[in-house]
Amino acid sequence: MTEVVMRRQTHQVKVDHLCIGSEAPVVVQSMTNTDTADAVATAMQVKELSDAGSEMVRITVNTPEAASKVKEIRDRLNDMDCQVPLVGDFHFNGERLLKEFPDCARALAKYRINPGNVGKGVKGDEKFAYMIRTAAEYDKAVRIGVNWGSLDQVLAKRMMDANLSSSEPQSVAAVMKEALIVSALESAQKAIDLGLPENKIILSCKVSNVQDLIEVYSRLAARCMYPLHLGLTEAGMGSKGIVASTAALAILLQQGIGDTIRISLTPEPGSSRTQEVIVAQEILQTMGLRSFTPLVTACPGCGRTTSTVFQELARHIQAYLREKMPLWRSQYPGVERLNVAVMGCVVNGPGESKLADIGISLPGTGETPVAPVYIDGERQLTLKGDHIAEEFLALVEQYIEQNYGVHGKKRQHNIVIPIRTC
Repeated sequence: MTEVVMRRQTHQVKVDHLCIGSEAPVVVQSMTNTDTADAVATAMQVKELSDAGSEMVRITVNTPEAASKVKEIRDRLNDMDCQVPLVGDFHFNGERLLKEFPDCARALAKYRINPGNVGKGVKGDEKFAYMIRTAAEYDKAVRIGVNWGSLDQVLAKRMMDANLSSSEPQSVAAVMKEALIVSALESAQKAIDLGLPENKIILSCKVSNVQDLIEVYSRLAARCMYPLHLGLTEAGMGSKGIVASTAALAILLQQGIGDTIRISLTPEPGSSRTQEVIVAQEILQTMGLRSFTPLVTACPGCGRTTSTVFQELARHIQAYLREKMPLWRSQYPGVERLNVAVMGCVVNGPGESKLADIGISLPGTGETPVAPVYIDGERQLTLKGDHIAEEFLALVEQYIEQNYGVHGKKRQHNIVIPIRTC
């Protein structure tokens, strides 16, 4: 039996209809890269990210033009029946934008504030205070997001000076990591002193190095009960970004650390932003922490599988299942736990197919040109001919309807964790 990962106990923060922290499921988050001043493009990308499975979406609020469009973006999403919470990403001038555009302040579900980019000295304190008081006034959650690349320089200098005068000085890297943690914790305490409840605060301390991220979050988690947002900042492109993010977040999540996650992938020019959502979901699902879409088990191929049929079928089924999930989430509760096996030869094909809910073992090189299909561990039929792929996909759809439809056998036994309610 798979061991259940015990989550770290935290305050529970409500962001619109989402619950974050404590016993709530880990939430998947993403961010748009459109110009927020373009309300149509931004609303469409938010909807695309939400349909892909992002449960919160952050948008840049950096100019008066952007701030003036936030309510329109929210209204457009509501008209599309997209209730995903919007997070406003503020840097440098957040207090002015919230003051000049109260509709923006009300339309956002959460504010992201970076202590290193609010301002210095008394002026910075006043800006921070205004943003926190605005959040409290409108009953909004706040993520205090500290970042390695924009650390509060006044705090960093203070800690560096103290370290130099210490009898046992630490390395510069050690002091910088401690400064990240201190910045987050001190800012959270300031927010509480200004009237923001503890259960409205989420913290993050993002860095771009895997080992540093693991160390910083492990230490931060031991020193507070705030929910934590995980993410390797500037993770990079393609496989590098995916591997680095997975390596860091998987270790922390296995320790019960992390309440929301974002995979900060650099997208290929012109490509969909949804890749970061899919990677976040797959990390949580492969670790057994959440289920989002049916999984397809497929062998890597070898000299026994010179045909590409099983590869094409596995790819087609995986894409089809993911494409259908926006509709199936409500139509077939529990279908996200479905496991499909598409195997390429007789070595592991029958065994893996038996372990899946529904599986097929395609013929390898030199094997009899038939494909046995296993359903709930039992061999049910054998497919032959030129239309094996189409026939197997039809069997998968039939299995879903029979087991997860209104009167489905598995529907009655699935306990679905409601991510969208507190």
